[in-house]
Amino acid sequence: MNYNLLIILGYGFFFFSNFFFVSNADPGQSCPNTSPFVGFKSEFTMVQHQVRGILTITDDCSFRISQFDMLSGSDVHFWGSIAPDFDNLTKGFIISDYKLNETYKNASFSVKLSQNATWDQIQVLSIWDLLTESDFGHVTLSNGSDLSPALSPNLAPAPSGNDSEEGKSGPFRVPTMFDNCKVLSNDYRIRWSLDGDFIDIGLEAAITIQNYMAFGWANPNDNSEIMIGGDVAVAGFSEEGMPFVDDFFITRYSECTIDKDGSAHGVCPDTIYEGSDPVGLVNNTKLIYGHRRDGVSFIRYRRPLVSVDTKYDLPVNYTENMTVIWALGLMRPPDTIRPYYLPQNHGGPMSVTYGHLVLNVSDQVNECLGPLDASDKEDQDLIIADANKPLVVTTGPAIHYPNPPNPSKVLYINKKEAPILKVERGVPVKFSVQAGHDVALYITSDLIGGNATLRNKTETIYAGGSEAEGVLASPMELIWEPDRNTPDLVYYHSLFQKKMGWRIQVVDGGLSDMYNNSVLLDDQQVTFFWTLSKDSISIAARGEKKSGYVAIGFGTRMVNSYAYVGWIDDIGVGHVNSFWIDGRDAPSVHPTNENLTDIRCKSENGIITFEFTRPLKPCSHNDQVECKNIIDPTTPLKVIWALGTKWSDENLNEKNMHFETSHRPIQVFLMRGSAEAEEDLRPVLAVHGFMMFLAWGILLPGGIMAARYLKHVKGDSWYQTHVYLQYSGLAILLLGLLFAVAELRGLYVSSAHVKFGLAAIFLACVQPVNASMRPKKPANGEEVSSKRHLWEYLHFIVGRSAIIVGIAALFSGLKHLGDRYGDVNAHGYIWALILWFAFGTMIVTYLEYQEKRRRRGSRILGRSNWVLGNLEEDDSIDLLSPARASAQKDAEHSGRMEVQLEPMNR
Repeated sequence: MNYNLLIILGYGFFFFSNFFFVSNADPGQSCPNTSPFVGFKSEFTMVQHQVRGILTITDDCSFRISQFDMLSGSDVHFWGSIAPDFDNLTKGFIISDYKLNETYKNASFSVKLSQNATWDQIQVLSIWDLLTESDFGHVTLSNGSDLSPALSPNLAPAPSGNDSEEGKSGPFRVPTMFDNCKVLSNDYRIRWSLDGDFIDIGLEAAITIQNYMAFGWANPNDNSEIMIGGDVAVAGFSEEGMPFVDDFFITRYSECTIDKDGSAHGVCPDTIYEGSDPVGLVNNTKLIYGHRRDGVSFIRYRRPLVSVDTKYDLPVNYTENMTVIWALGLMRPPDTIRPYYLPQNHGGPMSVTYGHLVLNVSDQVNECLGPLDASDKEDQDLIIADANKPLVVTTGPAIHYPNPPNPSKVLYINKKEAPILKVERGVPVKFSVQAGHDVALYITSDLIGGNATLRNKTETIYAGGSEAEGVLASPMELIWEPDRNTPDLVYYHSLFQKKMGWRIQVVDGGLSDMYNNSVLLDDQQVTFFWTLSKDSISIAARGEKKSGYVAIGFGTRMVNSYAYVGWIDDIGVGHVNSFWIDGRDAPSVHPTNENLTDIRCKSENGIITFEFTRPLKPCSHNDQVECKNIIDPTTPLKVIWALGTKWSDENLNEKNMHFETSHRPIQVFLMRGSAEAEEDLRPVLAVHGFMMFLAWGILLPGGIMAARYLKHVKGDSWYQTHVYLQYSGLAILLLGLLFAVAELRGLYVSSAHVKFGLAAIFLACVQPVNASMRPKKPANGEEVSSKRHLWEYLHFIVGRSAIIVGIAALFSGLKHLGDRYGDVNAHGYIWALILWFAFGTMIVTYLEYQEKRRRRGSRILGRSNWVLGNLEEDDSIDLLSPARASAQKDAEHSGRMEVQLEPMNR
């Protein structure tokens, strides 16, 4: 009996087990189809980890995933919530026991809902990482009354940042799925779907944000030069992270160039050839959507198969084999001449950065098995903390937040959204917290933040806390010094809100430890480090944003400066070289043979740092240009910088290579270890120069000419004119001097201009003092005293000397302006000044000739050609008070009239 009972129980267990597993493997057999969501089908919205696939609800308790791609996560589950916003997603729940902790490549599988989950509870089905509370991708569910269950993706353009707008303005599906996919290279794919008279194309590449993606059709009439005559679309992302795509036409194997006559050639947008495109007849590519996820750029656009533009667009016959061309490479940002993002020479080997193939777009092609896996998935800005500058902490909207979902606002550091911080052990990090009273900064071991103890999790707090809050008007200073016990990876967050910050990389000592001094150059884009030795200086420069090269220059601007450039070549090797720049184009950049040692150059997350050591005095041969690049530690060193996308040590031919430059030089005081911005004083010096020209070029010479050539005029008008012009000129001189001294914050007697100017002003000030000491003129018939002779000589010599020295000060001032700012207009001003004084010399010559003729005609004897005295003058006149002099003359004239009338009365 017992034996038979065991056999019966065994068969029963076997039957039950088989029934359970079969039911679990095929949940549709045991589930009803009563839910209005049954039959719903939609694409996943890609948020991160390259999630791509289609969700189909099969019945009340199961769904099917097809064509599914995803990069692996840590603890990933299917997740349900009522909306895709931050609060609702984070309050969601696991809806299935199915785990997704692997990489999926075009997979299809069925999933059963948990027993406690129903479709009525789920408005958003997402792929959720528990450890990071991150949404990898999601679908917003709608029943039959809201949306047709058929797959119909919305092709409206979407923002480049997080696509969490879904749920705010109705269902939205990111259009990342296509009917076909072709592998162009290991890092580049093209996806496409035909739609009537149009073709939708998706370009997808594991590249940096500075790179472009190009794809198009070759000219079918020229098999020898495949690229020439090609009709391509060039897509990428702007410096602000916004997607773009433009219609290009290729006329030459070169970058787009515009000649003086306005004609364009090379790889240029169609609109450049035509000058404008007011009605959209030339640019026939329409941007649909674009994003960057995990180091992968994705752009979707639409173009007509047969374009109305027959000049620059090629017709696409979707039923025939046609040659297509493609390329990857760096792009040049817009400038004032060319307001487009333009592709540079792609470089690199064929089939890696460029190529061609035969393609029939009507064929069904699916070569893309699995997601693109970029080697560098980090697109966030990197800030390397420095003990000499504070990190300003504020808040702002989540646009490119690295770890969605995200709250409505996240932390910004130095105006960068949730950047990665890199700090060095033993180097203090100073935070200036200005994020508001509802945000308290703290450094934690928990990657989500928001006070992990509230989630029943332990965390280590390294700095900050509830007191670390402040506003712009009253910032709070937080100083944190990571030590040897600080882990390699920690996080900065707000204590009051989860997921507002990002991560901190803690490394052993770096540049701040290796160099004695560092300053942040103009616009806070490049940091300059240095250490002085007896006969040499060690220098390092680090860009604060991603770029292809970093350059620093010694001078007030790049033209006529010595530049040091650090860059990474196509195979990842770093270079540092020195150049002399004497113009604005590539041929004006001349390599030099400076003795640079201890050269290092590296790129970390797109941030370039280069180092070198050089002698203070490079060489003793004055015939070599680099020998003039002498660094005097006692003199402020003027430093400028530039960032660009590409540099080449040989055959440099790109123009306007830099996409960002300093606006003004920084004066670095090498011995003091400090720096200050050099102000552009050209407007100040222009006002100063005009005032000095008015005094030395018009008023003071005019006063001398009045005294010299107007004494024959009846009355004392010559005297009034002389005094007023001299007083006015002297007043403007002193005002011009005070204006320059105030703006320059001091009087520095170092240049020839300042010496000439002070000497001229001193001589001009001597004249009124000299006039107040004028000896009395002898009466008629009396002999002129020696004091009178001495005074007249002194007054003449000082006055003419002042004019000569003042004119020298004007010319030296213009030369000083040109030397200081490299202003080519200074030469024009000098010639204009020469012409002005030449014209004045001709006037003086003519007046002198007329004066001699007048004297000969009047036959006035005993009058010197240069003596300031007048035989008819009265020495009782007060030279320094014209009003009193006039009143005194009137009184004397009245007295003489009374004397003449008295005899008549008698």
